[in-house]
Amino acid sequence: MRASVIVRSKDEADRLRLTLTSLARQSAPCEVVVVDDGSSDHTGAILDEAAKQAPLRIVRHPIARGRSGASNAGARAASGDLVIFLDGDTLAHPDFVAHHLRTHAAQDGLVGRGTLLHLRCTRFLKNPETGAPREGEEGRIARLSAAELAGSLVTRRQVLEDFAGIDRRAELGLYPGAGPRMLQALEIEALNKHAGCTVLWAAASGSNLSAPRQAFLDCGGFDERIDINEHRELALRLCRAGLRMVAVEDARAYHLTHRSGWRDPLADGAWERAFYAAHPEPAVKLLALFWASLAPNARLPIGVRIGSLPELEAAAAALTHDDYDAARRLLGLPTLGATVHAEPPEPGVGP
Repeated sequence: MRASVIVRSKDEADRLRLTLTSLARQSAPCEVVVVDDGSSDHTGAILDEAAKQAPLRIVRHPIARGRSGASNAGARAASGDLVIFLDGDTLAHPDFVAHHLRTHAAQDGLVGRGTLLHLRCTRFLKNPETGAPREGEEGRIARLSAAELAGSLVTRRQVLEDFAGIDRRAELGLYPGAGPRMLQALEIEALNKHAGCTVLWAAASGSNLSAPRQAFLDCGGFDERIDINEHRELALRLCRAGLRMVAVEDARAYHLTHRSGWRDPLADGAWERAFYAAHPEPAVKLLALFWASLAPNARLPIGVRIGSLPELEAAAAALTHDDYDAARRLLGLPTLGATVHAEPPEPGVGP
């Protein structure tokens, strides 16, 4: 079995350089496909430089097609039996590809979800290797001592010679905060302990996700109308086609965190409308409530909070007696289709 790593990137040249360095030192050989999705920075120069160092398949989009479109283009250009999706600002552990390959070689028909960590030290940096600040963060970086700045850097030398040092600085969760850390823990727990759960597709990750290339192509790839949670919608279709979600915990990826570009799925509802239109299932409607329930200051009555994927499955099966549309309104979210259950929560149940 041969793996192709699909790297999607737009205007993150200096982080992409580090990502490609991490893929060049993998313990298992792999094809690397980079989709430059309409970058206006020096991504082209970075790719030209990287292509001189190691084989690289490059797909260039003069006009950005979005995450889903870029992912699909990369998969079509790939030649591996297995496709692994990775963002252009995310490092791969040296055994990243090997662990995905080992998992899929052990059993056919899997969708693999690796572990996502973040390197919060890079959040104010435009270039994690040189310490150049992001626009507006110049004063903050100038106030750092030499030792503090050095501790914030992630360099190609570190990637090649001291990846363990990078790993020691990483924290669970693609983005900082209690909610994302808790969500990842709950998703991995469900994958490991509740193999029969019917909503394991909700544990798919946007980066560090693997699937058989032919199965990906046969199901039509990512829905290009969706560019937040497109990975969960894809996983739902793959699971409905008979594949099974599994954790590949040792396949670790490290997001070089930044302070811009993140879109809150609870605030941007276009993805949800498209997702639910394609799959008018209760579990899809309840995803937002599940995520909102994990916030430290959750604005939901206790009776309608969803604390795990098995609880999401139970709620979706109408095994609870809560008005989830009313709970959605508490979050300022629109009603999506029919209610899961028409009965309101018990009176007097506080947040």
